[in-house]
Amino acid sequence: MPAGVSWARYSRFLGASVLAMFAGAQVVHQYYLPDLSIPEVPPKPGELRTELHGYKAREEAAAALKKLKEEQNVD
Repeated sequence: MPAGVSWARYSRFLGASVLAMFAGAQVVHQYYLPDLSIPEVPPKPGELRTELHGYKAREEAAAALKKLKEEQNVD
């Protein structure tokens, strides 16, 4: 067995590791409560709650500022 560990100790450690992994995943799912439903029709842009609205607003503001600067330089 690897590292000189007996099969019994190795299997107990493996079982405990798998149980800890499953318990951790369950705790995360209970904390974040993911929406696991599959919609019939794909949602339109902006309808998903998972989108980063703050990031999107910053991108739009940066694009508007860039456009404004370009317009001022042309005049």
